[in-house]
Amino acid sequence: MASWLLTALASIFVFGIVIFIHELGHFLTAKFSGITVEEFAIGMGPTLFRFKRKDTVYAIRLLPIGGFVSMEGEDEESDDEGSFTKAPVGNRILVTVAGACMNLILGFLVLIVVVSMESSIVSRTVAEFYPNASTQQHGLQVGDTILAVNGRRCFVANDVSYEFARTQEGTADLTVLRNGEKITLEDVVFETAEQDGQQYLVIDFKVYPIEKTVVNVLKEAGNWTLSLARMVILSFTDLVTGRIAVNNLSGPVGIVSAIGQASSLGLRPLLLLLALITINLGIFNLLPVPALDGGRLVFLILEAIRRKPIQQKYEIAVNAAGFVLLIGLMIFATFNDITKLLP
Repeated sequence: MASWLLTALASIFVFGIVIFIHELGHFLTAKFSGITVEEFAIGMGPTLFRFKRKDTVYAIRLLPIGGFVSMEGEDEESDDEGSFTKAPVGNRILVTVAGACMNLILGFLVLIVVVSMESSIVSRTVAEFYPNASTQQHGLQVGDTILAVNGRRCFVANDVSYEFARTQEGTADLTVLRNGEKITLEDVVFETAEQDGQQYLVIDFKVYPIEKTVVNVLKEAGNWTLSLARMVILSFTDLVTGRIAVNNLSGPVGIVSAIGQASSLGLRPLLLLLALITINLGIFNLLPVPALDGGRLVFLILEAIRRKPIQQKYEIAVNAAGFVLLIGLMIFATFNDITKLLP
């Protein structure tokens, strides 16, 4: 199969399932809350296929880069009994956060599959050292389970590698579990190497495998979900604080490129990327930014505190401004992606 066709099919699969699950969360909770759903659409742009059942139009649209659930009174004033604004504020909060929650649940389910595909689960417990290992000389021992690096908890073995990659100096503080007791090893010295002008720590030890049982798989999938969620938050924080250059920001083109690379490596890397994308979407949507679910959530929380709604015209205006900013950010990210692809 041609690489471009494989990339196209894999991208449609990833974007399709992530968007569908997100919008399904909004749709189901809206229906449960008695809110009239006017349209449930997957994709954006011209309609390819549609049918109507009761009060709702179900549609597939041309561009697989988004989707929406259009509810009565969502973005305009309405006195209809099935209007979004007529529902209790608690129900509207549930409708608002349901999409992100469904994305996180999808990530957990996908990670169950990913972990199940592994021959064994990688632990964080040191099994042996390479000859002349620097970390062993500075306090790390066989049998130590790494709990945290530089004060950040490690949920899975990948977290250890990720935190080592974020460590710009040749030392790291390790919190380990040794004989049932938490011990902090300060300034553990690592060998360093350089790649593409950046230094990174060399991991000079091996870890034990964990037996793959149902309980261990579920636990590891849960830990992976927490790990990826925190990785998204840390990456966003690094971007805002300038630790990561803004030109590293990727948009749809960059995501499609990453999907193509993952799909060429096999099903497991593609599923792992799917889990990262859906968890990323869930967390990003809850940011308190206008035009995102998190922006609407702020208005609903304020309404619950004040015991009266903020005038809808103000919310609509703020969301419109936020939408313009998000479009600008997407254009900038897409420009970055295209620049990276050029020779």
